[in-house]
Amino acid sequence: MPFPALAFVDLETTGATATADRITEIGIVEVDENGVREWSCLVNPGTPISGFIERLTGISDAMVAEAPPFAEVAAEVKERLEGRLFIAHNARFDYGFLKNEFKRAGHDFHATVLCTVKLSRKLFPQHAKHNLDSLIERHDLTVSSRHRALGDARLIHQFWTRMQAEVAPDRLAETVQVLTARPSLPAGLDPATIDDLPEGAGVYIFYGENDRPLSVGKSKELKKSVLAHFAAGRAAARETDPAKQVRRIECIETGGEIGAQLKAAALTRQLQPAQNSKPRSSDKLCFWQLVEARAGEWRPVLIPAGDLDYRRLEHLYGPFRSAREARRSLTELAREHRLCHSLLGLEEVAPGQPCLAYPLQQCKGACVGKEPMSFHSARLMTALSRQRLAPWPFPGPAWIREGDEVHLIDHWRHLGTARSEADLHALLDTQPPAFDRDSYRILVKARGRMTPLEASRL
Repeated sequence: MPFPALAFVDLETTGATATADRITEIGIVEVDENGVREWSCLVNPGTPISGFIERLTGISDAMVAEAPPFAEVAAEVKERLEGRLFIAHNARFDYGFLKNEFKRAGHDFHATVLCTVKLSRKLFPQHAKHNLDSLIERHDLTVSSRHRALGDARLIHQFWTRMQAEVAPDRLAETVQVLTARPSLPAGLDPATIDDLPEGAGVYIFYGENDRPLSVGKSKELKKSVLAHFAAGRAAARETDPAKQVRRIECIETGGEIGAQLKAAALTRQLQPAQNSKPRSSDKLCFWQLVEARAGEWRPVLIPAGDLDYRRLEHLYGPFRSAREARRSLTELAREHRLCHSLLGLEEVAPGQPCLAYPLQQCKGACVGKEPMSFHSARLMTALSRQRLAPWPFPGPAWIREGDEVHLIDHWRHLGTARSEADLHALLDTQPPAFDRDSYRILVKARGRMTPLEASRL
């Protein structure tokens, strides 16, 4: 079968995050027309190895103390991998770690990657599990040293050898071609851009001619989401497809999904990209606030977002994009619940006179004493309940931690994202931003992850 030169790769690391954790061992099995060669090397990660990782891999701080750092073996590793099909189990993990280590060492590294997890799923869809232990059992692979880099690289090579014996050559070749196919990129986009895309959460920005922002997107898996825009066979893959206009891609990594959502909302407001829905200005945002005019009589008052007292957010409903939208919404609720238009301030009538809705039986008569004010107020609160602004659950600011980021929030306003104690204090000393509808919707869904700042240690 005419496959190119191959490299079966496995790494042991200090953890699971390629941008923060480091490699402790590299195992490579090279296969080409000259035969099979094996190579492995312990790597000093420059950081302590946890007890859990030591128990899993058997690699301790003492074992790597005299080992070279990755920078010293980078050239040799690159030479062994360059020009070969990079094959690994859960390849995104190993490829991501190596790319980050090469980047730290000042090397560019790109390879065509084949993941044997995906290969197994494609070839054996009837099986639920495709982890390495499942493959060992299912294909009777011989284990030499599990959870050591070269031992696991040998297992991946064995699995490949089994596939060549058990699967029809045409089917295997076709499956590998599908799994390693490169996306169809726009003519003006540098192909190296795709290889450099980060794997984790964040925001991507597509730029077109003259570096004009085309669109802003967010994702838990940046590379996967970006590639989906250029995947072969997309329904929209026509000359008019907006993806074909892309000339540059910028990615901004975040600590997690909430950070990606907040960053995307802010960038959409800032850049006004052509293909995103135009965000509404926060300048006209407003709320209905129920005010007790007399005992048991509550009436709505329209409050611009800029006039809010953030120490008193009780009985607030909204936000609405404009006063016009707020009045339209209240009018619809009045009609649906037979509320008095005059008591809601939607029309002016003399005291004791019926509102225009009363003769039409669209008001229960609170305006002329037919319905107690307390009843009308209770029905008004019920009608507005679905639009109620969630009460701020803390006496002061709160925070959400995602990875190495901390999002600081106060009364549903995102004050900013900190990566250090100094950043945090700077945010606390900064004038809070105006209330933003998009940020509110993101943060209210994440309130279960918030911790009050006063009662916590960052």
